[in-house]
Amino acid sequence: MHADLPGQVVLVLQGGGALGAYQVGVYEALHEAGIEPDWVIGTSIGAINAALIVGNEPSHRLERLHAFWDHVEQANAATDPLAWLGLGRVAANLATLSRGIPSFFTPSLAAWRGSQARVGIDSAAYYSTEPLKETLHQLVDFELVNQGKARLTVGAVNALSGEMRYFDSSTQPLRVEHVMASGALPPAFPAVRIDGEPYWDGGIYSNTPIEAVLDDVPRRDSVIFAVNVWHQQGPEPQSIWEVMGRQKDIQYASRADSHIARQKQIHRLRHVIRELCGQIPAAKRNEAQVKELMSWGCGTTMHVAHLVAPRVDGEDHTKDIDFTPSGIHERWRAGYQDTLKMIAASPWNEPVDPIEGVIVHTMESIAGV
Repeated sequence: MHADLPGQVVLVLQGGGALGAYQVGVYEALHEAGIEPDWVIGTSIGAINAALIVGNEPSHRLERLHAFWDHVEQANAATDPLAWLGLGRVAANLATLSRGIPSFFTPSLAAWRGSQARVGIDSAAYYSTEPLKETLHQLVDFELVNQGKARLTVGAVNALSGEMRYFDSSTQPLRVEHVMASGALPPAFPAVRIDGEPYWDGGIYSNTPIEAVLDDVPRRDSVIFAVNVWHQQGPEPQSIWEVMGRQKDIQYASRADSHIARQKQIHRLRHVIRELCGQIPAAKRNEAQVKELMSWGCGTTMHVAHLVAPRVDGEDHTKDIDFTPSGIHERWRAGYQDTLKMIAASPWNEPVDPIEGVIVHTMESIAGV
């Protein structure tokens, strides 16, 4: 528990490819403020950023995050005809699709030649992620992850059962395969086997892993920095490209707002039960049935600092593969600035209604604070 924060610090990171640069800006601002997370939960690129944070000592975390994003940064194709037309990001994104990113993923030639070939789930993908495995081995200390100084959780979905699973360093040793499975988005990337079972990117089931902390047992007072990179709400699209972008936003935002709203209801009921328990005569409280009912009550308070990456001028439905320097740096800077504002406001220090178990703080709610 941090002396100036009312509970454990949790960092929750959505999946979103290149959009994950915003998350690094969030962490940088926290780090500079002396706020290190006790628990980091991530899906897809969020799992990679989470592993880079938990898998390094605090003094080396920013260095390793910089190293990873420097590896995946793709130079603008300045000589491409599209760049001359002011479509430099489009050119770079198309280049990423055709060539991959050497330290992240490379094209699987067999898959590009024919999608009907029966090669097995381990190879049925347009790209190979073997380069990512090597990059993670270089930048993440999994022995440190499993020492328990900070907690790491990554989400993946079982490709056979269709069930979401959160792999947690507090309950089992985590390896590079767990992180890679969380980012194995089909059909681009192949499934990753864990204990013989194939797993895909958790984002195809639930890309907003905040439920992992809100459902954790035992519950603890927490300040949760929930970092979203997709927009649940948006303007009416006017073109096919805008429709494709809006569809992605809705799919990968994964009902973040409704998840949190539901949890607010559940935790409010737990607080109501706690208050009702106080009305039970002391002589009755030791009865087995009463004790069981009382156990459903809870007095913990969870503050959710909700951060959402802004839209970047000129972005389209390929924004999640926008690894251009301008795209990465703009999103990184936005995450840094938004988090500085949230820390400056410190809304978690304001008085709260004791009946509320989950209190949400948005950038809009702290404006002018």
